Amino acid sequence: MAPTVAKPLLSDLVAQTRQVPLSHVRPVGDRPDLASVDNESGAGIPLIDLKNLNGPERCKVVEAIGKACESDGFFMVTNHGIPEDVVRGMLLVAREFFHMPESERMKCYSDDPKKAIRLSTSFNVRTEKVSNWRDFLRLHCYPLESFIDQWPSNPPSFRQVVGTYSKEARALALRLLEAISESLGLERSHMVTAMGRHAQHMAVNYYPPCPQPELTYGLPGHKDPNAITLLLQDGVSGLQVQRNGRWVAVNPVPNALVINIGDQLQALSNDRYKSVLHRVIVNSESERISVPTFYCSSPDAVIAPADELVDKTHPLAYRPFTYQEYYDEFWNMGLQSASCLDRFRPG
Repeated sequence: MAPTVAKPLLSDLVAQTRQVPLSHVRPVGDRPDLASVDNESGAGIPLIDLKNLNGPERCKVVEAIGKACESDGFFMVTNHGIPEDVVRGMLLVAREFFHMPESERMKCYSDDPKKAIRLSTSFNVRTEKVSNWRDFLRLHCYPLESFIDQWPSNPPSFRQVVGTYSKEARALALRLLEAISESLGLERSHMVTAMGRHAQHMAVNYYPPCPQPELTYGLPGHKDPNAITLLLQDGVSGLQVQRNGRWVAVNPVPNALVINIGDQLQALSNDRYKSVLHRVIVNSESERISVPTFYCSSPDAVIAPADELVDKTHPLAYRPFTYQEYYDEFWNMGLQSASCLDRFRPG
């Protein structure tokens, strides 16, 4: 009998073994305690209707966004402006991609985290000791014309559908950044300008059903390195955020997107707004698709708060740094609960 060939992607490995490989089993002290999670009714985080963001009640919506950024670091938005057919198409083509034959998917595979377009598994298989229960397709999206020709050509509609979604997501990110600037008492354009030429990445995440979800994570607790994240997810629960030392389940709400503050906005707000720990758990019944859009500063942008946000009560929280400098530190650290921002404290 020929020896079994190791599968680089989790979804193919699971289909072959139908059990949790030792490579994905967390140490006993580092497993999700699923019984202690707060499964609150409703979304679990603030739910904000953006319908009036461009109307006479804009100030109320801006105030709600600022309050959510300050108290939770996470919120959901409805009436966000991305058409339902664009959202539905994004989720459909994502599922279609991960259901393609292994030989077709593997055309995109790479374990090099510096590649702009790549299909891979876990987070960074070159450095991590325990793998995560996730396959993902990483796409750079802005400027779109610089990257779209490198995206997968199968399924045939992939580039058109994902390109349309990425443009809509960017437009929403810019609207939210303007509102966040105003909520801090700054000019509407401040955050957009402070982030330089901008960058946008997307991860198309696939979490296969897991026979023993208590042994592993989809992703362990971490904070996002970028400025703002817009998360599209199917109807399957998995995201959890930390609040007052406890994990809270973020239950999917139809036609809503999850928004969270990343480390760059924490620094740009001089710690007024917080980047919050979050994680992904898996389940034994259903596969799960999620599509986070990571909106970022350009690599050469210098991250520093506006002068108006620094005073005796709020001294400078971090020394100025470039996003490239920060991102290199983030990848060297890997996914962990410690904040990479702490390395940039003054003195």
